[in-house]
Amino acid sequence: MVGRLKSELKQKRPFTSLQEEVVLALLRTADYVMVPLNALLRGADLSQSQYNVLRILRGAGEDGLACGEIGERMVRRDPDLTRLLDRLDARGLVTRTRDARDRRVVRATITADGLEMLASFDKPVGDVLKRVLAHVPPERLRELLDLLEEVRTPED
Repeated sequence: MVGRLKSELKQKRPFTSLQEEVVLALLRTADYVMVPLNALLRGADLSQSQYNVLRILRGAGEDGLACGEIGERMVRRDPDLTRLLDRLDARGLVTRTRDARDRRVVRATITADGLEMLASFDKPVGDVLKRVLAHVPPERLRELLDLLEEVRTPED
């Protein structure tokens, strides 16, 4: 299977480094996994980032989270979290309030409609993820997970 990426990308020249090939393979694989997920979310007019925020807020419970905390927990960083929250708020999926102790802090919480929408995606999203990874044995997925965690944990 090594060298397949070059063919998929219809690249004629060799990669400049192993690191470049690995990064491109990660991006290509992420796209492979996310295309069917994005199609599912698009049916509810949700982006990956909006879906991620809803999941984060569901996990946060009734107290919600400050915007900065949401940003720290995002899978993919979104430079315009305020606009993302504006869209979710306009749809009635989240609410925002000023923190009682520190008026500079804005807290977001998921609404009942947001929880309902998110719950409607739990099974379909799980099914999509299982389907796109069904051909990879569990022990190889665990190995991949270990490798990805190693990449995200550089030595100091």
